[in-house]
Amino acid sequence: MKAKLMSVLAVCLLFFFACISVCSDDSALIKRVKPVVPSMIMTPEIPDQIHFCGQLIDLTRYNMHEGIDRELSSFCYLHASTMLNFKRANRYFPIIEPILKEYGVPDDFKYLAVIESNLDPRIKSPARAVGMWQFMEGTAKDYGLTITPTVDERSHVQKSTIAACKYLKDAYAKYGDWVAVASSYNAGMGRISGELSKQDVESSLDLWLVEETTRYVYRILAIKLIFENPYKYGFVLRERDLYKPIECKSVEVSSDIPDLASFAKAQGVTYADLKRFNPWLRDRKLITAGKTYELLIPQVSDMYYKTPNEKVYNRNWLAE
Repeated sequence: MKAKLMSVLAVCLLFFFACISVCSDDSALIKRVKPVVPSMIMTPEIPDQIHFCGQLIDLTRYNMHEGIDRELSSFCYLHASTMLNFKRANRYFPIIEPILKEYGVPDDFKYLAVIESNLDPRIKSPARAVGMWQFMEGTAKDYGLTITPTVDERSHVQKSTIAACKYLKDAYAKYGDWVAVASSYNAGMGRISGELSKQDVESSLDLWLVEETTRYVYRILAIKLIFENPYKYGFVLRERDLYKPIECKSVEVSSDIPDLASFAKAQGVTYADLKRFNPWLRDRKLITAGKTYELLIPQVSDMYYKTPNEKVYNRNWLAE
């Protein structure tokens, strides 16, 4: 009787572990065949052509189609960074666009600033390029920007944009082609001129260059496509999502400020506020060295999102 009981128990245990094994296999199979995230990934639609700076660019050639495909996919699926660019653009495009227009630079070059820095005036690259337009120190000084131990105008939005315009106009005077100008902003005029000659081609898009420069123009074109039709590429934006421009008063300073924290407090703002709205300030003090600087002081009443943002620079961005 005891032996029979043990046999029945053994059979039951075998059946139990067999069931566990089957269930485990079924569970693994389900996990393999069923998506575990509630989303679908698709390749963005690639246009056959695009207008850039008044020029119609054919994108059907294999390298150009694949180049724009790579960058569109990158921007579409790096959601957080691309969405942040829209939010910042609402604050900075109203500053950048009038300067481009004043200097006769096509409006499309605002997208160069987007891909260079994600519209962050404080950013510094591993190569030590600084600011929204990513100037190296030597080039910045060549185009009139001041760099001292307490001042770095590469991080001054207006002044660095003016310097970028001057560079772009010089490059256009050399090439007469805005696509080549865009390429030269990354590689330098010397490199683009030399390669156009050595490779005996007319367009910079036909050059064999290092990967960063090869991708550069396509990145500009891709972000332009997304900014011109965000909803098409999966970005749903509302008024309240965008960063509002904050009103500031301008204070001229011609003498040194030994303690910027004390200066900020006297203006009714924090030291952090002063640095955020004047990112070109490099130190805790300001040495003017005989120059006059304008410091932006944010209006305290405009510094809060007590009501949703209603300032929208381009209503085409909104999903209405």
